[in-house]
Amino acid sequence: MDNLSDDGAKRHAPATLRNRDAIADVLAKELPAHGTVVEIASGSGEHALYFAERFADLDWQPSDPDPEALASIEAYSAEYGGKNLQRPIILDACVQGWPLDSAAAIVCINMVHISPWEATIGLFKGAQKMLESGAPLILYGPYFEVDVQTAASNVDFDINLKSRDPRWGIREVQDIDKLAQSAGFQRTKRYPMPANNLMLVYRRI
Repeated sequence: MDNLSDDGAKRHAPATLRNRDAIADVLAKELPAHGTVVEIASGSGEHALYFAERFADLDWQPSDPDPEALASIEAYSAEYGGKNLQRPIILDACVQGWPLDSAAAIVCINMVHISPWEATIGLFKGAQKMLESGAPLILYGPYFEVDVQTAASNVDFDINLKSRDPRWGIREVQDIDKLAQSAGFQRTKRYPMPANNLMLVYRRI
């Protein structure tokens, strides 16, 4: 979970420092060279700042439904001297009618397991309307897979999530795949990541 830092609105998510380079290495392979990347559930804003710096030829659009998260994103964005990091927008994946019409790519980090399943459904529905054929929707987080041994830490994490909110929990990749297909997406890549996470790349058919 995010923690408040000493400088007001900023929040700090410790995992961002540990996973940002590994995530960015995959994004470098999967993101287009130009265009707008919409980040869903940007949280503290630390990833948005880092990715905007690393991918200077892309416009990075952070978003979140939480006012405190939006304030944190604004605070981190104020540190950035470049012009490709946009001001955060209010976007709730569960709500239809997103405030953007199109994007070159969508990135969603650590949302699927700490939100109701309806948010993931909304994520794919929103992406279906925004992305053109071939454009990627990229997910990062812990997932369960059929015929793949589940790490004990992920089992414990899943129990913890459900104890905090029964609507939360680590999802099955096969369920994400089915949802993606129903929304006009196909999974094209699976990347094993540190700390028993995955990056799943879905492209608009």
